[in-house]
Amino acid sequence: MSVPLLKIGAVLSTMAMVTNWMSQTLPSLVGLNGTTISRAGTSERIVSALYPSPEEGWQIYSSAQDADGKCICTVVAPAQNMCNRDPRSRQLRQLMEKVQNITQSMEVLDLRTYRDLQYVRDTENLMKTVDGKLKTASENPRSLNPKSFQDLKDKVTQLLPLLPVLEQYKADARMILRLREEVRNLSLVLMAIQEEMGAYDYEELRQRVLLLETRLHSCMQKLGCGKLTGVSNPITVRASGSRFGSWMTDTMIPSSDNRVWSMDGYFKGRRVLEYRTMNDFMKGQNFVQHLLPHPWAGTGHVVYNGSLYYNKYQSNILIKYHFRSRSVLVQRSLSGAGYNNTFPYSWGGSSDIDLMADENGLWAVYTTIPNAGNIVISRLEPQSLEVLQTWDTGFPKRSAGESFMICGTLYVTNSHLAGAKIYFAYYTNTSTYEYTDIPFHNQYSHISMMDYNPRERVLYTWNNGHQVLYNVTLFQVIKTAED
Repeated sequence: MSVPLLKIGAVLSTMAMVTNWMSQTLPSLVGLNGTTISRAGTSERIVSALYPSPEEGWQIYSSAQDADGKCICTVVAPAQNMCNRDPRSRQLRQLMEKVQNITQSMEVLDLRTYRDLQYVRDTENLMKTVDGKLKTASENPRSLNPKSFQDLKDKVTQLLPLLPVLEQYKADARMILRLREEVRNLSLVLMAIQEEMGAYDYEELRQRVLLLETRLHSCMQKLGCGKLTGVSNPITVRASGSRFGSWMTDTMIPSSDNRVWSMDGYFKGRRVLEYRTMNDFMKGQNFVQHLLPHPWAGTGHVVYNGSLYYNKYQSNILIKYHFRSRSVLVQRSLSGAGYNNTFPYSWGGSSDIDLMADENGLWAVYTTIPNAGNIVISRLEPQSLEVLQTWDTGFPKRSAGESFMICGTLYVTNSHLAGAKIYFAYYTNTSTYEYTDIPFHNQYSHISMMDYNPRERVLYTWNNGHQVLYNVTLFQVIKTAED
């Protein structure tokens, strides 16, 4: 093969070598092999592995308690789109863009080389002929007569279009040298980034963030728990219905259900009004009606995870009614529990069995003859209504105005009338009790329902035909795993 063809072959070989290095060696060098390209052309693995300092945009969370006893829960987590703002991420994107530009340049070179190589191959026979004639003329100048000279001149003229092609090859060779230098610089920068991020394995970092998020959620749940120390002034939401009744929202944690339910009266009622939102309840609009298959007794109803739990009229049977399917899912007798005003609260109203929910689940407050009329607390399994555990508080139920559960502690009021206060607490976690003195304003002088909602951390009350809310103050000490 002639010298020009050897040079062309060398150029093609160099281009193939650089292309192969770009597609295989470079990605493996910086750990990009097998890494998918995500938004904005960034490498998801490398960008996600960055761990910038708080000053660079990370949100700082921790858990602590301030001087007033309020718990502050925080966690270390990246702000949204943090990776897009991080300087190292921007630098990496710029490098990736350079790699893409180099790749595009290599593709153009490859296409042009293939096209020009075809042209060179087409003129290869002509080049061999000219090369032979030049050798003959060089060795034997006398053999070059006018006719053969003209013939040689014509063939050389046919080769003239090959000159621009060869000039382009020279330019391409210079471009390859420049690209090789850029690639070398890129590899150095990417290696530096890799070393900088080498201490942070992506999967390990992700697990750390998940752990911190779990701690945050745990801390937030503890924010709803603690010892009751105060009750706010009443917030009247609406005045509707008769003197006795109950109203509620779903007590399940977590839940995005914003519906409000209202049940007027304390015995033989079957009509439950369901409002779409609290605002609809306040305005008395946008509601549907549920007609229960069995009438209720008392006002101690509770909604938990989309189902209404209530006491069946003239019995100690508990019923779970599912609102979506409008059907009874389960019925179960609360063994030994008094009913039909055998052991009601001080205001009567068939309030023998009071169902409620808190952060720990579903509860029943009642009493039995063997317990001599003292309040009994039972924790219930929500699906089957089976009694899981029972406590005898020793407090006479007829002396209680109302009661409610917060974080496994039963709080009891001493009256349903004006001047009432919360004056007894029973702690199921330690099976101990204490007398308290927590006043609250009984604005309408006759409370017939009082329940705590752990989702909203408020008390729902039905007070003489008024639907009223109270905020609660809980004293809490948050301890982390490091404490």
